[in-house]
This record gives sequence, C-alpha cells and structure tokens, in this order.
Amino acid sequence: MDLSLGEEQEAIDELFRGLLSKECPPEVVRDAEPLGFDARLWATLAGAGAAGMALPGNTGGGGLSLLEAALLAEHVGRHLAPVPFIEHTVAGRLLATLEPGAAALEALAAGERIATLALQPAHEGTARLVPGGAVADVVLALEGDTVVCCETASPGSGPANLASSPLADRALGGARSLASGAAAGRAYTRALDEWRALTASTLVGVAGGALDLGLAYVKEREQFGVPIGSFQAIQHGLAEVAVQLDGARLLARKAAWAFDQDPDDATRLAGMALLFCAETAQLAAARSLHYHGGYGFSLEYDVQLYYRRAKGWPLAIDAPTREYRRLADVVLGPRGEA
Repeated sequence: MDLSLGEEQEAIDELFRGLLSKECPPEVVRDAEPLGFDARLWATLAGAGAAGMALPGNTGGGGLSLLEAALLAEHVGRHLAPVPFIEHTVAGRLLATLEPGAAALEALAAGERIATLALQPAHEGTARLVPGGAVADVVLALEGDTVVCCETASPGSGPANLASSPLADRALGGARSLASGAAAGRAYTRALDEWRALTASTLVGVAGGALDLGLAYVKEREQFGVPIGSFQAIQHGLAEVAVQLDGARLLARKAAWAFDQDPDDATRLAGMALLFCAETAQLAAARSLHYHGGYGFSLEYDVQLYYRRAKGWPLAIDAPTREYRRLADVVLGPRGEA
C-alpha cells in the first residue's frame, strides 16, 4: 500500500493549505465564538469547491474520494476553521446514496445550503446535540430503523460547549423517510464511520497547530538567560508529540483511504484513527499549554483554543470509553452476557 500523495492530491493539499492560512487566522476563530461558525469563511471554502468535493459528480460535486476530503479536514483542524465541513460532507454523501435525485444535493454541493448528520439515534422525535445543527438546514438522522431527512431553517444558536461548536438539538417533525431496515442501518453506520475518519484527520491538524504554537513559544521564552527550548526535558516532550503526530497522520489517511480501497476494514480503521488522533491532539495541546506556563490558561493566548477543541471535538459522537468498547466489539466480536 502506497499512501504517498498523487499529483492531484498534492494540488488539493497545497490549495487549501494556502487558502486557510490566509483566510482563517486566529482572529477569525475568536470572532466566531461562541457559535463556532463563520459564514464568510464557509462561502470562501465553498467557492473553492470544498463543500461538494466528495459528493458525486452527478450532483454537481467533485466526485473525489474520502482521502481528498481528509486532506482538507487536516487543514480545517490546523486552523480551527469554524465551518461544519465534516458534518456537511458525510451528510451530503449519505443523502446522495439513499436519495440520488434529492433536490437539495446541488445546493449542498455548491455550499448554498448546509447539511449535517445526527451522530446518535433520535429520541422522541428529536435529534440531540447534532454537530453543525445550529447552522444546518438539512439534517439526516436515524429514527428507529429509518434514516430520515428534515429540511427546516437552522436555529442559529445552540448550547454553550467547551469547543465552541455549533451543536444544537433538532426536532424532526415533517422529516421524510429515505430508507428503512438493514440497508438503512448499514448506510447510516458507514456515514458515522466516515465522520470518524474525517474527524481523525481534523484532530491531526489540531495536534499539528498546537505543536507549532509550542515550538514557537519555547524558542522565544527565556529562563536562566537561555530559551527554554534548550532544556532537554522540553525537547524530549515536544519530540514525543512530533513522533506520535506522524503516526496519527498515517493512520488517519489510511482510514480515509480504506473507504474506497479496503472497505471491509474501514470501520476498524476509522475507529482506531479517531481514538488515536484524539489522544494525539490532546497530548499536543496539553503539552504546548504546559510549556506556556501560566500564560497557557489565559484567553489571550491561542493555545487554549487548541486545547478546548482537542478535548471537545471528539466528544460529539460519544465518550472515549464507549468508543473504545465499540472498537473492541468491532475487532474482537460483540461481548457476551456476563
């Protein structure tokens, strides 16, 4: 297996690296809080083809694979971009799978409308704490054994949360059925796994951004007349993060690659990638914050932005302990009764 990027993938990576470096400085992230959404940045990304890049070509999308989307996801994470790229992508792909002729698809591919996926089954007609739910007007959810699509105006607000994400509860009244039964369950499960894989790449970006902040700070901050980055303990701490980050990036890209090239292993790899990349992002952010000393806890310093997202973004799907148990069931088989 060769995970080196091809010419087209290199071009995509370079395009969005430059675009987000220019259009999403920390000031944009701060100004988007607490909602966690910047409409101007979303329009800019959509204009560059991001909104529909992984949607089928017959919907107006780019027809690219999940791996290309993962390349953009990493830059979204590195710059903490306040846009619902992950949720929009997986929801759009699920809608295109279950209802290829859906009227909303062209608008989704153009970024004129925003879609999202409820990561937990709906309860009593409401999807709870839907990521991107505060800004999406197309919501896909699992209700019983049926995947439904609800098209209503976005609320524009949601509960406060650690990562300043646009989470919101969404009522599913008037939703139409897309599919029911086993086929619907498989399609929904695949969409969840795609969310895990793309979020893993986003967390790789978060880890990389946090590491960059830590490196820059330890080169500038002096103690005993020398930069603190010259201290061996700090060098070792940052080197450990850098090595783990390389592994996380490789695993995240392999997970995204598997959806097209090794689908039988995609579920396992997506779960592994989400958990390992979440640990890596939290390690990088915590270590960088620690090396900032007391400044790391100050809102004036950008490292706290990374720390909060490294903690908060993976929680959108479930607590880590339950994700580990789910992955164990995938790898080892379901647990028997005690």
